Parts: sequence; structure tokens; C-alpha cells
Amino acid sequence: MTLFRKPTSVKGTLLVLLLPAGIALMGFAWLVHGLLLDRMSREFVETRLKDEAAFLEHQIRDSKGQLDSLQTGDYFQEVFHHAFAIHTPSSTIISPDSWAPVLMSLIENGQDGTLRVQDVDTADAPEDILAYRRSFRVGNTPIVVIVSEDLGALKRSQAELHAWTAIVSILLILLLVVVIWFGISLSMRPVVELKATLKRLQDGKVSRIHVQAPEEFRPLVQQLNQLLDSLDQRLERSRDALANLSHSVKTPISAVRQVLEDTCRPLPDELRLQMTARLNDIDKQLEAEMRRSRFAGPQVGKSAYPLKQARDLLWMMGRLYPEKSFELSSSLPEDARWPIEEHDLNEIMGNLLDNAGKWSERCVELSLAQHSDTLQIGVIDDGPGVAEAEICKLGQRGLRLDEQTPGHGLGLAIVREIVERYGGMLHFSAATERGLQVVVDIPLAISTATN
Repeated sequence: MTLFRKPTSVKGTLLVLLLPAGIALMGFAWLVHGLLLDRMSREFVETRLKDEAAFLEHQIRDSKGQLDSLQTGDYFQEVFHHAFAIHTPSSTIISPDSWAPVLMSLIENGQDGTLRVQDVDTADAPEDILAYRRSFRVGNTPIVVIVSEDLGALKRSQAELHAWTAIVSILLILLLVVVIWFGISLSMRPVVELKATLKRLQDGKVSRIHVQAPEEFRPLVQQLNQLLDSLDQRLERSRDALANLSHSVKTPISAVRQVLEDTCRPLPDELRLQMTARLNDIDKQLEAEMRRSRFAGPQVGKSAYPLKQARDLLWMMGRLYPEKSFELSSSLPEDARWPIEEHDLNEIMGNLLDNAGKWSERCVELSLAQHSDTLQIGVIDDGPGVAEAEICKLGQRGLRLDEQTPGHGLGLAIVREIVERYGGMLHFSAATERGLQVVVDIPLAISTATN
């Protein structure tokens, strides 16, 4: 059984990640505050003790070492708020008197500088003391000055301040929870609107998603709308294909049925040829529509490897036209992928190569290139070419400029239809020397947007 289960919602995930992180950071800041407060307080006390010891030394030197002339007692306690001791060989002054056992031990210690005394077991004396001892001479008289502070009282003040800091930190954590919750709810509002729009789309109340989505969700909305457009286009193409097929085969089938139903006359050879022609028309129309139905057009997540498919097609064309040479020219890397459905790319290159192979005399060249915003396929043959007046007619369905060459006149029309589905253009022009040059340009932005 897992101890931690990942939340199923984005809001839950953000809360699970942000709240513990905020609490941990606030706790760490509170600990650092305590350490810094203790260090800064001690450094401040040490500085104060040194200053007060220097002040006492100055007073003693001004009095030529005569302690009786000093204003001691309550004056120093009220001014410094610290305990002090002044010791000479002839006299010792300690204030307050309850600190005498502790300060006498420091006088006898003989070590100058900052000293700390802990766990003092003396009545009316603090248990933790920080003192500064300074020894000097006035004339021939050695004098020792000690100024001390009760760290217990200081720690109690620090603890109170630290406790208030903890209370403020807890209030800040609660405020942080409210801010995080409000921020997450405000950020997720577009997602809620998108969810509601998807529900209306499912119910058929809207046909597209129109939501002011944040920048992170705009590609998702765009992809969904393009997917809906693609589905609508495929449905429209299917309906058109069925209507075209029904209209195209209806007349030939009716003619053949009439001939077959007429039992009063035999079937002469001329009639048989007419029936064969009608059946061939039906077969060509069925073949064309079946090929059209396999065209995918821009599809989400579909891509192809142009170099691999090109080599396979060139190998196949070399076997189909063994007396001719098929060459590939491309600067694409081996692992290049194009956002075109694999079967569509095969149809484009295959039909162009087959058409060039029929008309070429010796060589056909296929070129593949990818520019910053365009995918380009080019095919050049060294055949007789096409007259300028006839170039504009290329790509029309069923058009055959030379009836003696085998074919149905559908290859270039199929290429044009596929390219137009990808938002591209099909260009025909005369080659540099002789023959025909065909160039296919497909916008990369349209292709990648649908993938």
C-alpha cells in the first residue's frame, strides 16, 4: 500500500506541493530568526559591556585612581543597567552585592576579555552571566574593572520575541493558505470554463470551443478545434465521395442493365465492347473514389520519414522502369520527420515519380527540402515536356495530354487534391534543359499546427 497517492486534480497537486513547501520555508525562516537573534543579541551585549568598561576606565583615570571620588552604587546601575566590579589592592566595589561571589571569582581569574559563567549556584545571583574584564594601571596602582550582564533575563526577552515571531509566522502561514487557495482558484477558472464548454460541445449546443483560455491552454484549444475541423472535413468528403460515386456509376449500370434485360436480341461484338467500356468506366471511378477515401489529410499525431519512403519508392520505380535512372537529392538528416500522413506522402511522391517515369527518356530526379516555413518536394524528368499552353491544364481530373500513354489521367489530379488538403500548392514548369519540373510546397506552419 502506498503511503502517498498523487492527487487526481491540478488544484490538489498544487496545494499538496505549495502548502508543505510554504510551511517548511516558514519554519526554516523561524529557526534562522532564532539563531540570528541570539547571535546579534550576544554581539550587542558584548559591545555594550566593552563600552561601559571603557567608560569606567576613563572615570577612574580622571579621578587619579581614587575610587572614593567616583559616583558608584545606584548611579552606575541606573545608567548601565549592568552589574559591575572595580578592584584595587586596597578596596573593591561591587554592585549589586548579590553578584559579589560571582564577580570576585572573575576578579581572581586574572583573564581579561569576554567571559561567560554558567550554572552559578549562588543565592540571588543569576545562573548565566556574560562579563567583560579589563585590567589596567593608574600610576603604580593595578585596577580591574568588570561589567556583566544577566543572560537569563536576556534569553527570556528573546524567547518572548521569538514566541511572538512564531505567532506571526503562523498567521502568515494561514494567510498564505488563503492566498494560495485564491490564486489557484483564480488560475483554474479558465479550466472550469473550458470544461463547461466541452460539456456544451458534447451536448451539441456549440460546434467549436470559444474560450478565452490562458496561454498554456491555447495550443490545446487550437488542437481540439482543428481536430473538429478535420472530422467535419472528412465527413463532408465522405458524403461527397458517396454522392459522386452514386452519380457516376448510376448511368453505366443502367445502360448495362438495359442491355442484359433485353432478351430479344443477341449481344453483338460492338455491344459487348460498349458494355466493356461502361464497366471500365465504373471500375476506374470506383478505383479513384477508393483512393480518395484513403487520403487522410492533416491528422493530429501523424508524421512520416520522407527519406526512407523516398528510397523505397525509387527502388520500386527502378524495378518498374528498369531502363531509366531514378535519383534522390536531399540535404535532410536521416531521422527527419515531416508532419504528413505516411500514405498521403506516398501518394504524392509515388504519383509524381510514376508520371515522370512514363515520360522520361533516361533520368528522373526527386528532391526533398525543408525550409523555415515550407516543406518542398520536387520531381524533374528529361522527357519531351509540356507546351506552355497545356501546363495550366495539368492536374485536372481525367485529363490525358497523350492518349497513347497508359493511364487514367488521375495521378496528378490526386496529387493536387492531397496537396490542397494540406494547404499547399502544386507548381508545373518547364525544366531547365528539357522535360517537366513539378514542385510541391506545403506550409510547415499548417502541418505542425495539426500535429
